Parts: sequence; C-alpha cells; structure tokens
Amino acid sequence: MTKTRKSPLPSKQEILDFIKENPGRVGKRELGRAFRIKGADRIPFKRLLKEMKEEGLIKADREKPQGKEQRITAKSGLPPVAVIEIIGPDADGELTGRPTVWHDEKPPPVIYVVPEHRGRPALGAGERVLARLKRIDEASYEASTIRVIAGRPRRVLGLFSKLAKEGRIESTDRRHKSEFAVLGQDDCGAKTGELVLGEVLPSRHRGLPTARVTERLGHTDAPGAISLVCIHSHDIPTEFPDEAIAQAESAKPATLGEREDLRHLPLVTIDGADARDFDDAVWAESDPEPNNKGGWHLVVAIADVAHYVRPGDALDRCAESRGNSVYFPDRVVPMLPEALSNGLCSLRPDEDRPCLAVHLWLDRDGGLRRHRFVRGLMRSTARLTYSQVQDAKDGGGDDTTTALLDTVINPLYGAFAALSKARDERGVLDLDLPERRVTLDESGNLTGIEARDRLDSHRLIEEFMITANVAAAETLSRRKRPCMYRVHEPPDPSKVDALRDFLKGLGYSLPRGQVLRPRNFSHILHQAATSDHSPLISEIILRTQSKAVYSPENLGHFGLALSQYAHFTSPIRRYSDLLVHRSLIDALKLGEHGLSADSIKRFGDIAEHISDTERRGEAAERDAFDRYTVAFLSDRIGARFSGRINGVTRFGLFVTLDETGADGLVPVRSLGTEFFDHDESRHCLCGRATGTTFTLGDPVIVQLTEANPVTGGMQFEILEGGRKGKPAPTTPGKKRRVMKKHGAGASGRQRRRRRKK
Repeated sequence: MTKTRKSPLPSKQEILDFIKENPGRVGKRELGRAFRIKGADRIPFKRLLKEMKEEGLIKADREKPQGKEQRITAKSGLPPVAVIEIIGPDADGELTGRPTVWHDEKPPPVIYVVPEHRGRPALGAGERVLARLKRIDEASYEASTIRVIAGRPRRVLGLFSKLAKEGRIESTDRRHKSEFAVLGQDDCGAKTGELVLGEVLPSRHRGLPTARVTERLGHTDAPGAISLVCIHSHDIPTEFPDEAIAQAESAKPATLGEREDLRHLPLVTIDGADARDFDDAVWAESDPEPNNKGGWHLVVAIADVAHYVRPGDALDRCAESRGNSVYFPDRVVPMLPEALSNGLCSLRPDEDRPCLAVHLWLDRDGGLRRHRFVRGLMRSTARLTYSQVQDAKDGGGDDTTTALLDTVINPLYGAFAALSKARDERGVLDLDLPERRVTLDESGNLTGIEARDRLDSHRLIEEFMITANVAAAETLSRRKRPCMYRVHEPPDPSKVDALRDFLKGLGYSLPRGQVLRPRNFSHILHQAATSDHSPLISEIILRTQSKAVYSPENLGHFGLALSQYAHFTSPIRRYSDLLVHRSLIDALKLGEHGLSADSIKRFGDIAEHISDTERRGEAAERDAFDRYTVAFLSDRIGARFSGRINGVTRFGLFVTLDETGADGLVPVRSLGTEFFDHDESRHCLCGRATGTTFTLGDPVIVQLTEANPVTGGMQFEILEGGRKGKPAPTTPGKKRRVMKKHGAGASGRQRRRRRKK
C-alpha cells in the first residue's frame, strides 16, 4: 500500500494508520517504501519513528528474526512518562488529566493526578505537566507530577526570611517546591515576614534557585496581604495605562440630548452594603392597561457604559483584556478605572446618569408580554441595601424605606411575585447553596467568616435582571444581530448516567429514555429536602452540571430553563454586557457607539477570552476565601470542628467545615492502617478489613492538624464519622486499592525500616 503525500514526511497518524491497516510484518523498510522515503529524508524519518517510540505510540519486537527487520506495531496505552494536560476535578473532586498526545480512535484513558503531599492539588485546568504514569486498569492511569511544563518561572511571590548572610523566599505557589535563595544586596532591604515579589535568576546557590527581590509588598500579617497574594498569583492586572486613566478622568457627564427622559421615575438601586459600583436601578407599577389585569410594568435601567467606552479606544482595550472585575473581601480590581466604575457610570442617588433601560410588561403569572429598550437619562431616588428593603417589606423600615414603601418597594415585590410564578412554571434548577463571606473591621483586619444572608430582596433583583437579560437576547436574536449569549448546556450524558445509578442506590429515580429538564433534578432535590441525603444529593447534582460560558452561538441556558439568554445588566464589571449594549444600540438605532466591524469579526475569540478571564477571576476569589479561612483558623491547630465530606478521592477526603465553610484535606494515610478501596459509583472509600466507609456528604468531626497561611493549605484528621459494616462489593474498574504508608501494603523499603526498629 503506497501513500500519496504532499509533505516530505508522513504524519504520526498516517504511520499509525498504515501499521493498523497492515497486520502482517511491518518494519522500517516497509514504512520507507510505503511513504517513499528516500535520500535526505531517511534520517529525519528515523528520528520521527524514535520520537513515536518514546511517546509510546509504537513499539518494536524485542527479538529480531534472523535475516528480517524488527516488526513495528502500534502500541496501546500510554508510556511510563508523558506530558499530560490537567482537565480539572471530577465529580468526586479528584484531579484528572488527559494525554497531550493520543492518536487512537477510542477515547483516551482517564488520568488521576496524585495531589501534592500538603494541601489541595495546586494544578489548575489547562496546565501541562510531565508525569510518571502507572496503569490502574484498561481505562485509567495514575499520574505523579515530575514537573510543571512552564519553563523556568520568571518571577516568584512569597514570604521572605532573613538568614545570617542571605535570604530565602518561600513561594505562595505550592507548585514551587523549592525555596529561592536571595544573595547579598538582591534582598532590596526586605525583612523577615514580608511578602515580596522576586525576579528569578538563572543561577543556583547551594542547590537552590536564586531570585532578586523587586518589590516589597508589606508584612504578611498586614491587612490586604492575602488579596495581594491572590492578585499576583492569578495574574490579575491591576494597573491601567496612563492613556486609559486620562480618558476616564476627562470624561464629562452626559446630557439629555436625544435620550428619553426617565428622571420622573423613582428608580432605586438595591445592592449589598459593601457595594462600590451601582450599575442597575429598578422601578415597578401595576400595569394600567385594562387588558392586563393583575399584570405589571417593570423598568430595569442599566448604566450606559457604551457612552464612555468607545470601540477600540484605550478604555475598551483595557476592558476587553480584563474581561471582568474581580472582587475580594477588602477591595475590587475593576474592569474600568475608578473615575468611571465608581463615578460617572455608577448610578448614584440624585445625580443624572445616562442609561440603557428596558420597559418590561408582565402578565399576572410573570409571562413577558412585550418589552421596549430606550436610551435614556435617569436620576436614582435612593441607594438601598438588600437588608433595608427586606426589613421595610417585613415591617421594620427606616426613614428612607418607609417613605418609599407604598410607591416603590411594595410594587417591586408585586412584580417579583409574578416572576416567581413564571420561574416555578419553567422548572428552574434551584440549588440555592449556602454562601459565606469574610468579615473585616474598618482597618481591613480579619474578624470572622459568616453565612451570607439569602433574602427575598436578593431573589427579587435576580429575577428582574434575568428578565431583562432574556429581553436583550430575544431582541438581538429576532433582529439577527450579533449577541454574546450566556450559554449553559445540558449535563454530559455519561455524568447523568453515573448520577442516575448513584441516586438509584439511595432510593431516588431519575427518568431514563427522555430529554432531561431542570425540573427533573429539582424534583429529586425536593424529594430529598428533609432527608439526611439532602446535602449529598445537592452536591452531586451540582457537580453533574456543565459550566456556563459565553458564546456567539445560542445554545440556550439549561439551568434557567431558557431557550435564549445573554448578560445585559452589569456593563461596569463584565465586558460581555458592554458588547450586548453595543449590539442593541445598533439593532434599535439608539445612537452612536455600537459594535465595531472588528469586534463582530472576533466575536468567537472574544467569547473564549472573556470565559477564560471569568474563570481566572473566580479562581482568584476562591483562593482568597480559602486563604482568609486558613488565616482565621491558623491559631486553632488541634481544635475540633464539625463538617461534611465534600470530595472523595483515592488519596483522601476533602472536608468542608460547618462553621466557616473552610475546606481541607484528610490524607488517606491518616485513616488508619487498613486498605481502602475507592468506589467511584458510590462516591466513597471503603475499608477492606472493617468495612468502614467514608461517603460524600457524610457528617464528620475533624481535628485541624495543619493550617499554612503562606500556601493556603489545610489538613484535618477524622475523629468521628464513617459508617461501620461489611465491605460493600465494588464493580471491576470502579475500585482502586489505596495503600497506607504503614500498613500491610507498604513498600519493601518501609517494611525493612520497621523490622530494624
């Protein structure tokens, strides 16, 4: 069989295909003939085959038949050492990866990544690592990280300590296992306990990489240090170019001009007490139309950021690059300079502000009858907080809210009641998981971790914003204009199958053989609401869902049970919303500053970019919360806490504390001396000798054994918890043996050490 090619050498896939199509003896000679390898091509061709062998794609017979070439065959599986890409945690919270090179037609095996010895696995989705692979079964491998494929780090953020004649930097990034030596004057005057940024140098000192301190960020105990760590660790941009700052500071307040005058409407903003920017205002009234008895007229007014941020200018380039604002307990890293985000774009009370507003007419059951977008000028009547509004509704208003109760607040709750009916009718997936927040004093010092209130006033604003977002997506879709949709695809069928089997074991039934709707999951949640399984089922259903992203293609929003959806209501902090504003301005001929031709051309790339920046921001915010909780608990080593198991892996258990929501690892080595099997289908570790099981969602009592504020890692030991009983049978391929460091499965070296002792 002879191949016809344009390139001098065949691709790796072409070679593999030829070997598979010719099950007889295939050697270098046969491959050379097939692909017409001649002259100068022979040497690079041999290198190509050697590379394929090193990658584990092909193998040669160990014995060479007399007078014949070694037979070359396609090799199944992965080599002992390979480069893998991190995917992220699976439903059990176990870090997984995939091979970067895979030429087989069947799906690649799952690779379970062994976590670092201390704390959570620090690797993030998309990172590449060189790993040592150990086969578990036909469909899975275990990977131990050798090193991260990122080249030599150019900089390091860490804790500085001064020794006699030199310094050390302990990195806040757990992937940097080595300290960095700082020699002579390279310490920039840094003192022990300071957080520093360092430039990594090419030299080494006593086996350690070296670094030069470039910036001193203050003491690690100082207010704001944790946020600085997270900002630098996740590469969150904080500085605006001079051109962008100058443009923001030179901007002038908008005038009425051709805008619709909305200043007669008593629009109010409703936000958290610590909110710094106000980009949405609301107002409602009973619909006066006689043919819509019991209906509502709702207005949602959004800051007109497009008036100040023009396509392609310095502010626009910054906003696109950042993608979104990032929120920390003590600060905001804004998408736009403060002169706009907290100034001219913020809907402050008693100040004229340009807006893009939508009139929404609802029927008595919350159905959206019609809507109309306008570009207007508004004046907020009051800046209200969620608790203020809720207190007023519950009969405990203050001077401000009492005056607004009948004319503003009660009509808002009336419209909310109608929208709630529509939400229930759609069958929205409503997990309503508890949230916590970090509390700080006026100086920025950590005072505690507490549950975040979840009031009807929060839900009211959420429903208003969702309705406005739907109106924006429908308008652009109907007019066939570009739209940056917010899409949430249905869960992966394989994950649903695993969930279905798991729920069956608990006595719950998820329909099979029909299109699943959010209401199917909500029905299970409702059934389990009063049972001991409720936290476990909520967690598993959450992990089954897909991740919402941005896309120029309308794929619907599964969780909200909506056929089309976009983000329109927060252009101060999300670039996606600004793009939707610009497209609406074009589609409805609402003036200047619509979408540029360049933006339309790059819509797909922009969607991918802002989805990435959103994930980056979320990771930084989670990292900050984790580090604040570690700092809060760092002086309570040895204390007991109640919690629940929120992740089960072959390497241990992840536990979330009831008091603070803090997460930490219970290493499998701390569970005792017996073997434990990891049963993926039941989300548990099961002891072979005693039958003790630790299952996702189980309540436990743990003792804090380690809390490292520098790296943000915590470890626990279980004092109480687990279920006694006979070991449950596990399905082949679904269990993996977990060996204890000091148990019967210890290595020969460990057994010899014990005998010596």
